[in-house]
Amino acid sequence: MAAAVEVDHVSKTFKLYTEKHTSMKERVVHIGRTKHQTFRALDDVTLTIEAGETIGLLGHNGSGKSTLLKCIAGILQPTAGAVRTVGRMAALLELGAGFHPDLTGRENVYMNASILGMHRVEIDRIFDDIVGFAELEQFIDMPVKHYSSGMYVRLGFAVAINVDPDVLLVDEVLSVGDEAFQRKCLDRVRTFQAEGRTIVVVTHNAELVRTMCDRGAALDHGKLIVVGEPNDVIREFRERLMAGVTSDQEVGLQVARSELSPAYGKIKIRDVRVVYASPDAESVEPGAPVSFEVEMESQEKIDDVVVAFSVFGSMGQYVYSTNTFNKGTDVGPVDGRKTVRFALTSVPLLDGVYAVTIGVHTRGGLMYDLWEQKRRFEVSGGGRDEGLVVLPVQISVETPDRRPS
Repeated sequence: MAAAVEVDHVSKTFKLYTEKHTSMKERVVHIGRTKHQTFRALDDVTLTIEAGETIGLLGHNGSGKSTLLKCIAGILQPTAGAVRTVGRMAALLELGAGFHPDLTGRENVYMNASILGMHRVEIDRIFDDIVGFAELEQFIDMPVKHYSSGMYVRLGFAVAINVDPDVLLVDEVLSVGDEAFQRKCLDRVRTFQAEGRTIVVVTHNAELVRTMCDRGAALDHGKLIVVGEPNDVIREFRERLMAGVTSDQEVGLQVARSELSPAYGKIKIRDVRVVYASPDAESVEPGAPVSFEVEMESQEKIDDVVVAFSVFGSMGQYVYSTNTFNKGTDVGPVDGRKTVRFALTSVPLLDGVYAVTIGVHTRGGLMYDLWEQKRRFEVSGGGRDEGLVVLPVQISVETPDRRPS
């Protein structure tokens, strides 16, 4: 399969100035002598993205994922290395990027589409589709400086997906806007996937990468640390995050989540309870039942709710994951408190301590709340087998009949 994007040993550095000179005189006097620090946003990143695949870029704030996307889009030029792309590219990198505030929505549509390489006749043909997708028929001739943030997002996404791109670059935009529009965007992304287009998504939402992407790639302080199957990348990303993120950074991540996704925080997980077969039990035997009760709460009625359940081994091994949607269980609206129970009728695991991750999200994968490995349960059976799971092994020994000599 041909490559749609090739990132070849790309590095990107920025100068961070520690002194600010406000007057022209100060700037002239200090020209060339202003103190600054060098910040390496990308450090020797090499990544090949195949045509037709969807890849998710994960990373904490400041990891370099958005910088990498801007280098792929051609908005930033690498300090070292090169980026090669094939086909028409459409990028939706941040709220209202590329919009001129004093121009109307109509004028911005024509300007942005022409920048993306379309002729006016082509734009005329798709204009109604753009406005209809954005649901801005009444406001299309209004200057965009009067648009709400949701209107900005709708118009920007509508332009990006209607210019017939071979490669679509999306930076966190799938986590903004109202829930109905988020679902519509995700549906269109899935249509693009079915059509064999290439999609690169930057997101904080690991579950979005798991459910939507063919591969994942995680960055940490400008370095590409892992590329591969989404579950493997998510596990490595979370292990690094838990091992290396300071408390201030953790708070920052939570703030970023709440700002980037209106869904985040609408439903809170109040508790996750491990329920063994008997009240005094402290572990479960292999093959015995155990349940996990997820208590959640919302201050308003939320209709679009999926509860996800994942199990990890003591060394972080990914063991199992499912959710209510995949199992055909309708959680129904959450208005106040509600409990969802995951009952394992038989635990096919060997001795060990296992961690449980619970997520509550929309059907499109946008997160309300996430408890990552906050609850653990123990499997204790006294056996000497090794591994993670119990397999129904039966051993037999046969001795050939011995005939007398």
